[in-house]
Amino acid sequence: MIEILRETPVASLIFVITIITTVMAFNNQELLSELILHPYSVARKKRIYTVITSGLIHGDWMHLAFNMFSYYFFAFQLEKLMGHWQFGLLYVASLILSDLPTVYKHRDDYQYRCLGASGAVSAVIFGFIMYNPSSGMMIMPIPVAIPAIVFGPLYLVYCYFSSRQARDHVNHDAHLYGALSGLIIVIIFNTHVVTQFINEVSRSYFH
Repeated sequence: MIEILRETPVASLIFVITIITTVMAFNNQELLSELILHPYSVARKKRIYTVITSGLIHGDWMHLAFNMFSYYFFAFQLEKLMGHWQFGLLYVASLILSDLPTVYKHRDDYQYRCLGASGAVSAVIFGFIMYNPSSGMMIMPIPVAIPAIVFGPLYLVYCYFSSRQARDHVNHDAHLYGALSGLIIVIIFNTHVVTQFINEVSRSYFH
């Protein structure tokens, strides 16, 4: 545990704060209402902080578990690859950037609210893919790993069309724009990752 905290302090801190805040909000409706994203208010320059705080709370235990398991498998590795402050900036920036399209889309819908770290978690996953495009990605209920280079495009296409159809209560816009934010921010911090990405894909799949 001490070694994990020393090697990945930022990922560890985000992980712990998110779980604690979510559990607290489960039993405190006032806290939940204070932290949840309300696009109508944000668009009118009120409660702007919720573009960040909404990523610290989740709707239920399943929502929390899914995001935190995904985060656990990729965030700690990504911090080691990127650096501490770089990872922290990626996470916070992606929370904000993944929410902005939702704020615009629902700016006149007073009833709409959303929460969860999905946008930032998507950024973490896609940031990791840039460093490890040949790694395997497990998706329930598929029993075999899917190459990251295949998973990435499929995920983006799925999010895009799911967002357009809007048949469920999942904020697919946050997933989509979070993933794109992760890709862009990683490339900004490390332009050489593009060359590394291309070389690894070529070596793994075209030799």
